[in-house]
Amino acid sequence: MTVSRKVTIDIQKEVNPHFKCVWTTKKPYNILRGGRNSFKSSVIALLLVFMMLRYLRQGEKVNVVVVRKVASTIRDSVYLKIQWALSKFGIMGEFKPTIAPFKIMHKSTGSTFYFYGQDDFQKLKSNDIGNLIAVWYEEAAEFNSAEEFDQTNTTFMRQKHPLADMVRFFWSYNPPRNPYDWINEWSDSMVGEDNYLVHESSYKDDELGFVTDQMLQDIERIKNNDYDYYRYLYLGEPVGLGTNVYNMNLFKPLDALPDDDKIIALYYSMDTGHSVSATSCGCYGLTAKGNVIRLNTYYYSPMGQVKKKAPSELSKDIHSFVRATATCEHWKGARIQKRTIDSAEAALRNQYYKDFGQHWDPVAKKKKIDMIDLVHDLLAQGRFYYLKKPYKTGLPYCDSNDVFIEEHKKYQFDEKTLNSDDPKVIKEDDHTVDEFQYFCTANARDLRLKV
Repeated sequence: MTVSRKVTIDIQKEVNPHFKCVWTTKKPYNILRGGRNSFKSSVIALLLVFMMLRYLRQGEKVNVVVVRKVASTIRDSVYLKIQWALSKFGIMGEFKPTIAPFKIMHKSTGSTFYFYGQDDFQKLKSNDIGNLIAVWYEEAAEFNSAEEFDQTNTTFMRQKHPLADMVRFFWSYNPPRNPYDWINEWSDSMVGEDNYLVHESSYKDDELGFVTDQMLQDIERIKNNDYDYYRYLYLGEPVGLGTNVYNMNLFKPLDALPDDDKIIALYYSMDTGHSVSATSCGCYGLTAKGNVIRLNTYYYSPMGQVKKKAPSELSKDIHSFVRATATCEHWKGARIQKRTIDSAEAALRNQYYKDFGQHWDPVAKKKKIDMIDLVHDLLAQGRFYYLKKPYKTGLPYCDSNDVFIEEHKKYQFDEKTLNSDDPKVIKEDDHTVDEFQYFCTANARDLRLKV
């Protein structure tokens, strides 16, 4: 199919037959849901470029808007994906990308791909872009409700290009595990609606060999470790939650560190408390093979104690714990990569900086279910271990990972909230649980977790 004088692209070699209906439909609203490695986002990116090219050949200026919930995720996702699609058509050289603001503009016509975060809604709402032909909501499950789409869609519709029949809208996302999540119920309600195409896909729909052997090996490992998580992650099935949050069989105990997998980096993560809540600090090691090992735990509970530790005392305890574990001879040479702390905590964080001149980075919290999902991702890959008997520091409140395991065993969803779009966990004895979630959230890229 010739799309310009400079390049010929065979779409049938770039888009799997399973997506033909997406490519050919004339419906204004297109919901693409499916598992990881289904390539739905790639299909949308290619289609948006193709739609724009039809106008570029006529010398027309047209615009496309791409939206993610959080602006900070744009650069490494949709911004690069559109550049990839332009390169596939051989015309990336005709466009100029900029990052402040994020946009990719056609040099001769001014046609532009605009990128926005929904978290900057007022700016998005007030921008009169004009000449729109399409809008794409990537990772649509990150949004809080369909009303968030409605607020912007009306604005976009008013800015339609004069030659376009309509502004076309696209949503792409991996269905959340919870079948009662708002986006699962919303997209299900659109099945059969005249103006909506609701399309499902998974890696099994790949007929063109885009899923590599390495990807298939990773998929098979997760399938063998946690079948329900495989169904959710790769088949895109809302498998439900159950009351137990974690599969404890995926917490693998170690009697000693492996001889053939050296620890290359250290991470610390802390959940804090004062008058009634415990303070937990976990020391984690990342190995050369990409495994994660819980090396040691500091855990202090003020419950039942007449004299409770003040932030000044906890600061000294934590510093001693970090110093002792960071210099352990069993992982000599491994350097501390990040110290993460509950973003709601200020007293201990400030006290620690005053005492030792070192910052703890507040975690950028996500919704609880999303932070849990990052832990699930690590566990299902079979890459998480813990030392049954940590190497001794001789410090009080340290040298045992037992409380870490026991709190995860007891960690449950509130059964009363399971059949809702906002399931809650029972907030009891969850301090090591929370700091494990902070660790995975703050270091997702280092740990090769989906973000």
